[in-house]
Amino acid sequence: MPMSLSASLPRAISTVRCRVVAVVGGRGGPIARPFGSVAAPTTTVTPPLFLPLLSRRSLARTLSSSRTDEAVSMPTDGGAVADADMNAVQRRLMFEDECILVDEHDNVIGHDSKYNCHLMEKIESENLLHRAFSVFLVNSKFELLLQQRSATKVTFPLVWTNTCCSHPLYRDSELIEENFLGVRNAAQRKLLDELGIPPEDLPVDEFIPLGRILYKAASDGKWGEHELDYLLFIVRDVNLHPNPDEVADVKYVNRDQLKELLRKADAGEDDIKLSPWFRLVVDNFLPKWWDHVEMGTLQETADMETIHKLT
Repeated sequence: MPMSLSASLPRAISTVRCRVVAVVGGRGGPIARPFGSVAAPTTTVTPPLFLPLLSRRSLARTLSSSRTDEAVSMPTDGGAVADADMNAVQRRLMFEDECILVDEHDNVIGHDSKYNCHLMEKIESENLLHRAFSVFLVNSKFELLLQQRSATKVTFPLVWTNTCCSHPLYRDSELIEENFLGVRNAAQRKLLDELGIPPEDLPVDEFIPLGRILYKAASDGKWGEHELDYLLFIVRDVNLHPNPDEVADVKYVNRDQLKELLRKADAGEDDIKLSPWFRLVVDNFLPKWWDHVEMGTLQETADMETIHKLT
């Protein structure tokens, strides 16, 4: 390689890396962003003339290291070392998923990584609040499907909770406000990801939004939740294929079986633990919903105007 080209190589690679990171930051694609947010760059990356001299493998290492460097720099408490024990799948989701930041009135004000949105340090210091959803799936026998979260989950591992709990992402399809379609789309996506239920078995228009809650809960000293949570109900018979990276176990429960599960959790029996959001819904809404499901009048219980602040 000529000396002049060799000397310019590190600087040129640095330029490529900076440009690529900027484009990755905008991977959600062009969307209508809220006032005050900054649109991600959309400049097309033009490779320098020497690029054909680089092997595809070395270029991939360059781009990969630029993204890894960016991700690892995000922890603010020396967490890069501690996070080395994080499951690879969960770590990828923590840094790649962009949650929707909202104010206490559910107005979109920006976005941030799943990692930052679940750090108690940032929740407390910056009051980060993100949009979430909780799905309650009941079968034709009026049994509620529960899941036990995987042991590799970063927040609340191995706790029992409702059918599916996750976040709409900062992308076009999951930001749609009309008829709560964005949240419904996100629920359909995650039910496939976590429980292997194909989208055609869960039409988005059959998810019934029943309400919204706002809560904060610590998982441990480092991680926690601060969510504005959409509560979605659906009555379907489905086939399950749980993803072990997300789900440790599943079971259907009737009302009496759920009461027994609550009793064991309260008594500390069998190491049963429940997620805090699930317990809030059980204590405040679920019995009434169950009544109306059996009567075929579930829609009458919907209240999407109120945001219930629960503790």
